[in-house]
Amino acid sequence: MGKKNTTGVYITALKDGTPSYRASVTYRGRHISLGSFNEMDAAAKAYEEALMILKSPEFVISSLCDTMSLPFEKGISLINFRDKGMYISNPIYLEKKYFLYYLSPTHILKFDIDDLFYYSSHKIMIRGNHLFVADYGSQLSILQRYGIKSYAVEGRDYRFANDDRNDLRYENVIILNRYRGVMQFAEKGFIKYKAVIHLRSNYVVGKYNTEAEAAIAYNKAADILIKNGIKKNFQLNYVEELSASQYAEIYLRLRISPKIYSIKPGSMDS
Repeated sequence: MGKKNTTGVYITALKDGTPSYRASVTYRGRHISLGSFNEMDAAAKAYEEALMILKSPEFVISSLCDTMSLPFEKGISLINFRDKGMYISNPIYLEKKYFLYYLSPTHILKFDIDDLFYYSSHKIMIRGNHLFVADYGSQLSILQRYGIKSYAVEGRDYRFANDDRNDLRYENVIILNRYRGVMQFAEKGFIKYKAVIHLRSNYVVGKYNTEAEAAIAYNKAADILIKNGIKKNFQLNYVEELSASQYAEIYLRLRISPKIYSIKPGSMDS
């Protein structure tokens, strides 16, 4: 247990004996940890900043700056607690029908309020352009919550209705293609689906009237290639809305490009 050294600051020690200073504040009956700091002055300053935020309604999110000792994410949590009466440890600010998740002062995500419970307990991380959370020991892309596969390409497989990729409300995320190897296209004013399978290059399997047919055609092409001796671990599509008998009926009647049948080891384009 740490020893209280000044208002809102406790001095503790790391495993190697190095001093560490923990700051905390109590507001509306809730004890809130503000973080650990290397210096007493930094911890004390963070405590003072937290009090200023909680007691000053005119201090808004845009007032947070990089010269503060208080971490940016903690500042968001305190402002939300002050304004909305709900303390959330992740950097979330509540609006009436949605909430904002602050990855940084300039990188802000927008979610439906229905997702609040999930993102209150799952911290969003970023690697390159990919956003993910740690869930049951795995790193899961946040796009998976919309049924978007890891191999999906923006603009081909999904798009954002208002062209804002940071607006992740369900109404703004439009799924174009749900299945591997399936691409949507327009032909004579009608939506069609093309199945394409990749070896050393892309091979067109065929064009179909429905997304499910194209997904099954991809699976059938993969089966044909494997029987022909092509050694590749194809990830097949699972079409959950079809029963086993419906799937089998479609599988048997679908026509596949003759070129797929002719592909053998050594015959592929270099």
